[in-house]
Formats: sequence, structure tokens, C-alpha cells
Amino acid sequence: MQEAPDLGIPEVKPAIESIRGHWTRKMSPQRRHAIQQSRLCELLTRWAGERGEVGSEWRFYFLPEDDRPSSLVPDVAYVSFERMPLKYGELREQPTIAPDIAVEILSPYERRARLRTKIEMYLDYGSRLVLVVDAKRRRIEMHEPGGVTIFREPEAATCHVYPDLVIDTRKLFEKL
Repeated sequence: MQEAPDLGIPEVKPAIESIRGHWTRKMSPQRRHAIQQSRLCELLTRWAGERGEVGSEWRFYFLPEDDRPSSLVPDVAYVSFERMPLKYGELREQPTIAPDIAVEILSPYERRARLRTKIEMYLDYGSRLVLVVDAKRRRIEMHEPGGVTIFREPEAATCHVYPDLVIDTRKLFEKL
């Protein structure tokens, strides 16, 4: 695993992401977004147990050989201990791998083209699952290397790569 480069991205809130050198500031989260982010962190932490780490707003670096580096900050991320460097330090704090699971919670003005690019990057760089949560439409898109499945409330969202991961859409969207 390589060390993350200094891309000159200021560490501010909301975070700035870089896709092939083009910077974009993430939307400032509002109530609904913050609640869903918290619920998904809790759910994934329980599910992960001793298998890995879950965090919110965790920066990941993508270092292609023939293109400019990129850096994405998913709303929630899970990385298995199998893929995460065991030593604390730069490689663990600034991973140059995609998270095993990346969660993107849609903001009101999310551009679908940019979101598609992010999903492709996550999957191309090793994510096994990308969750796109849409509170307005009360649905979850589960993007896996083999395709996408869409679940609407009240369906339970499940996937092929992690068959024991079940997301209760009613609880996720409750009181929003």
C-alpha cells in the first residue's frame, strides 16, 4: 500500500473531495442526513463486530498509475481488518484503498453524474458494496460489482457480498 499524497486539500467541514484533481465541497449535512448517518454508523458497527472498523467522514485516497490522484470522503465507511494496515500511522489514518463498504447519503442538490463517478471509483478501487441512501424517496441503492439492487421502504435491504448485512428501511427512515 502506498502512502497518501499531499493533495493540498484543506481539512474543513464540510469536507472537500477531489476527483482526478477537481475539487468539490460536500454539502453541509442537515438534520435528516445527520440522523441517517448516525443510524448507519451504529448499524454497521454492530454488524462489523470484530471484523473491522466503521467511521463517518473518513478520507480515502485513490492513486491511479496513469491519472491524477483522487480523494473521497464517504458519509460512512467500513474497512475490514483483513485489508486495513494493522499498524497505526499514516497508512491507517489516510488509507490508500477504497473502503469495503462506502455509504453516500444523498443531499438535496446531489448531482447524479458526480455520484455515478464516485460509485464507479469506489468499486474500481476495491469497495465491495456502495450504499446510496435517498431519504426523500425512502430507498436504498446497493451497488455491488455485479450490479445494483434498489430497496424501498418497508423492504429489508440485503446484498450478495455480505449476506448477513440487513438494513431495516423502516428503522432507517423512521420519523424523518
